[in-house]
Amino acid sequence: MSFFGFKGGVHPHDNKAQTKDELTVLLTAPKMVYIPLVQSNPAIPVKPLVKPGDSVLKGQKIGDADGMMTVPVHSSVSGTVKKIEDRPYPVMGAVVPTVCIENDGQDAWAELSKVEDWEKATKEELLAVIREKGIVGIGGATFPTHVKLNPPKDVTVDTLLLNGAECEPYLNADNRLMLDDPRSIIEGIKIIKKILGVNTAIVGIEENKPRAIAAMKAAAEGTGIEIQPLKTRYPQGGEKQLIKSILNREVPSGKLPSAVGAVVQNTGTAAAIYQAVVNGVPLIERVVTVAGKAVKHPKNVKVPVGTLFSEILDFCEVDRDRLYKLVLGGPMMGLAQFSEDTPVIKGTSGLLALTKEETNAYETRPCISCGKCIEACPMSLQPLRFVQLTLKGQYKELGPANLLDCIECGSCAYACPANRPLVESIKLGKTKLREIMAKK
Repeated sequence: MSFFGFKGGVHPHDNKAQTKDELTVLLTAPKMVYIPLVQSNPAIPVKPLVKPGDSVLKGQKIGDADGMMTVPVHSSVSGTVKKIEDRPYPVMGAVVPTVCIENDGQDAWAELSKVEDWEKATKEELLAVIREKGIVGIGGATFPTHVKLNPPKDVTVDTLLLNGAECEPYLNADNRLMLDDPRSIIEGIKIIKKILGVNTAIVGIEENKPRAIAAMKAAAEGTGIEIQPLKTRYPQGGEKQLIKSILNREVPSGKLPSAVGAVVQNTGTAAAIYQAVVNGVPLIERVVTVAGKAVKHPKNVKVPVGTLFSEILDFCEVDRDRLYKLVLGGPMMGLAQFSEDTPVIKGTSGLLALTKEETNAYETRPCISCGKCIEACPMSLQPLRFVQLTLKGQYKELGPANLLDCIECGSCAYACPANRPLVESIKLGKTKLREIMAKK
């Protein structure tokens, strides 16, 4: 099939060699896990269903909330709830209510309800199972999957796209899953196709993962599911970039992918859907790539949700004397972490223990208006304009300038020869603009 590509983007060194050939290893569940009572939307609190002193089983639901825009929280171990307290959360830079569970080492599972024959189940029944099992997009955003698979009734979806691009440097979590367990991904895709009622499903994988492409093609043989190699170009895995590259459709400003007939899911999310629907297993563990020059033994590690970063870094023998910056996710969109006393969540794709040499500390210089940031923007926006308006406090003008279309991919900052911290200014501008919009 044709490959159309997308405008803009950059070519950072992929730095995937550290872990691309490392088999996924299992980290034994730690003595304590810390499960945050927060999902993708912190404005919707997840209420605890347990209290200190309660015994819990692995896979047991321990938190839930009313409404459709969130999902339940499950325990990743069996044991005893020791306390519920505010603890660091890796995304918002804040502390959030967290269930602290002491692992009893018994690995005793809760009863797992599953769909006996998903092909005979209705769309509504499958969506209910996906919500109940706590499935969210594990590419990083952790948006509730059951919502994403239920697009507005006034749109017609004809294509399911699977994001296997994993365009962030260093990361190999999706790559290893496609190599190690492609069948779960393919079976998950079949379930999603039924929910959406579409015949076309295409998995996009960057060309720097030839073995994953081969593995997925072999697993998809005879299913009608297409595997599309993609040029290695960041941010190829962005929803709108993936749609443009594969389908040559452009999502209008302010619209969702369903507006152009597409739904995009991460390959790991498809595998999680398969586990939830067919085996009744909630989303309580995930693969995390641990890399960076401060890591003695870089690995792809399957860990229980709620495992502290410190446990994983110890497992991979990180040299704390060389560790200069700890990053959650990839280096382009990842978030610097200020504490190892922070738990893995469903969207934790990587932990990068970077040395000072790798962080490439540099001096920021004045903007020379060269336009490199505009050339690099994959959304055809003007990052320089956003920064100028933010620095002047002209936040109202950020709306008409389409600031909210920015996907914060960092391509502009990567391309900037003056090393301007463009994304930081853009995030500040978004915060201020949303405050203004909320008051209207």
